Formats: sequence, C-alpha cells, structure tokens
Amino acid sequence: MRRLLAGASVLLVLGGCRGTPAEPAPEQPAIAVRAAEVMAAGEVEPLRFAGLARARQRASLTFQVGGTLATRPLTIGQRVQAGEVLATLYNPQLAPARDAAQARLTELQVQAAQARRDLARSEQLFQRGVLSQADLEQHKARLQGLDAAVRSAGASLQQSEQLHSETRLRAPFDGTIDALLVEAGEYVAAGQPVLQLAAGDGLEVEVMVPAELLQGLEAGMSVPVWASLEQTQWQGRVVEIGRGAGYGSALYPLVVSLEGQGRAGDALEVGLQRRSDAQLGVPLAAVMRSAQGLSVFRLEQGLVQRVSVQVSGFAGELAMLSEGDVRAGDRVVYAGLGRLADGDAVELLP
Repeated sequence: MRRLLAGASVLLVLGGCRGTPAEPAPEQPAIAVRAAEVMAAGEVEPLRFAGLARARQRASLTFQVGGTLATRPLTIGQRVQAGEVLATLYNPQLAPARDAAQARLTELQVQAAQARRDLARSEQLFQRGVLSQADLEQHKARLQGLDAAVRSAGASLQQSEQLHSETRLRAPFDGTIDALLVEAGEYVAAGQPVLQLAAGDGLEVEVMVPAELLQGLEAGMSVPVWASLEQTQWQGRVVEIGRGAGYGSALYPLVVSLEGQGRAGDALEVGLQRRSDAQLGVPLAAVMRSAQGLSVFRLEQGLVQRVSVQVSGFAGELAMLSEGDVRAGDRVVYAGLGRLADGDAVELLP
C-alpha cells in the first residue's frame, strides 16, 4: 500500500509540472550609442596652417658706411614718400676724404694742362730741329701719365662722393614706418638695420607645410584663408611655392597673397586640402582594431553590422578610408563601441 501511495504521488507531481507553461526569456535592452554620417572627401575640412600677415613689399634699411646716427625725424606708423630722407649719419672721415679727392683731382688737371702746353712747344722745337726725338717722347709720356692720373683721381672723387651720399638714408618706395631699430646718437655699423619700411598696397602670409601638400599647387591657384581672431574667411592666391626645405626642417614655405584683405600682423590660417585616393571620412573613434583587421559598426534599421575598412590616412579628427563596404551618407557608431557586438540593437543618443 505504501508503494502504491508513493507512486501515485510521483505521478501527480509530474502531471502538475507538465501542465505549467514555461516563462519567456527577457528581451535584451537596446544599447545607447552615438553615430555620425560618413562624409565624402570633398566635404572634409582642409588642414589649416598658421601664419602672420605681412606687407608684400617691405625692406630693412641700412647705411653702407658706419658712423653715429645724427638725425631720424620719424615715428612708427608715419607714411613716407619714395626718395624722402629718413635719417642722416655723421662720419668724420667722409667729408675730408671727399675734399682731399677733389683737391687731388684739381692738382692733376692743372699739371696735365701744363704738360699739354709743354708738349705743343716741344713739337714746334722738334720741327725746327732744336729738340731731339728722345726729349719729345719724354714730354708725350709725361702727358699720358698725367692723363691717367687725372682719370684715377676722378674715380677716387666719385667714390668719395658716393660714400658721403650714403650718410643720407632715403626711402626706396612709398610706405609706412614699421619699426625704428636705432636711436639718434647711437653708433651704427655698416649694414646694420636702422628701420623697417613696408608698403601698404598689398599683404601676404607665409606658412610652412609638408611637401606632400604642395603636390598639385600652382602659382595663381585660390586657397581658403581664415582670420584666427575674427573667424572670417576669404580667398587667397598662391604666389610663391618653396621647392626646398630649410636646414633640419621637413616643411616647405608657401606664400599666399591676401588680395587686400586683413591687416599686417593679423594671425591667419591657410587651408590646404590633402590629396589622396581616399574618398570617405569617418571619425577616428569609429574605427576599431580586431584580429580580423580594422572595422566600423554600420547602423542599419536600429541594428549594427561590423564592416571591414582600410584606412589610408588622417585629416584632422577624421580617418580617411580608401576601401570598404561603407558609402557616403551611411551612419557609423563612434561612441558606445565597448558594449557592441555584431547584430545588436541600438538606441541613438543626440
């Protein structure tokens, strides 16, 4: 009897278990992520290189002789005309040297004139047979030597006058005084800059860029230029392209004309587009590295799909893609990648 009761109890328990329905497994919640659109190469922001606006025509003026700066009636920002005397120099040797050269030239000219008259009288005596051939040749040689000395003295006088004229510093073109480097009364060596002059009819900016960005650039091409402080943009024109880098540098100079925009001394940025075979750009944070290579999570109808890509370069905060299954306009996940797997459902955050 006890065995029959135990068997009946087991049957009742099994029958009760068979009649209770199983509970469904809970659905996995969508993972919150952020996504960005894949951009075409033409939409990628160009690389910017900083520089300072400067006058296109400028000069650091110097004296070719040394001495003490006597006068300099100028102020910074003052406009001057071409040929105007900007400063004078005092050198106690130049004026006496000029006067001595002038006196020496006058002395030789008088001697040459006397020798010419003596030669004329000697020729008359020679024709009469009073003077010998040797004496006549001596008079001719003396006159020729004096003529050569006169030419030499004239050249020395011209040199002295030119050196004396170098004590007056003149403006080579119309412009504005940018800097005054020496004060009146100071000694100035030959070739030492005294002041800086800049013309106001044009501006330019020089930037240093890698050689690869110069490929395809030609003089006259238009490039974007931004004012760093005012956040304004205009178009500049390429006027000079460096073909050699400085010592110890891998950057090349590029000069861009501003076409009358901006002011001298403004901080500017010149934009250059990287030229490559890459056609698409995605945020750097969207690219993942795995055992299968580089990939991104592409968003399709609320689900993510892992797509293999090949990165060919970088442009700012973007990775440039040369190969892959993504297209311009697709959306790729760049935030929340650590919790994602292929096929997961996601929820987009702003």
